[in-house]
Amino acid sequence: QVQLVESGGGWVQPGGSLRLSCAASGRTDHIYAMGWYRQAQGKPRELVVLLTLSGSTNYADSVKGRFTVSRGSAENTINLSMNNLSPEDTAVYYCNAKKDVLNDYWGLGTQVTVSS
Repeated sequence: QVQLVESGGGWVQPGGSLRLSCAASGRTDHIYAMGWYRQAQGKPRELVVLLTLSGSTNYADSVKGRFTVSRGSAENTINLSMNNLSPEDTAVYYCNAKKDVLNDYWGLGTQVTVSS
């Protein structure tokens, strides 16, 4: 099993910035990608960004140029820097780890609220 713990999030005014972090623990061998998804109230969960072991990234069009994913200083950690946030970015953000072929692991989620 893989455990994912998110940190960061909170409330910010439009145009502001936030930073999320995620740390994976447990049986982290064979994790080949980590990333972030988000789910706004009443909407399905959607991909924000995925970062593979090779360093390739896949960003949702809605966040390109505003969000940046990076590896943390500790092994199996990732960060998400979010800039120029808008109310449309309000959602619960979930850390995700992909292992082996079909296994997806999820954190409990962290709320991001963008409002004035």
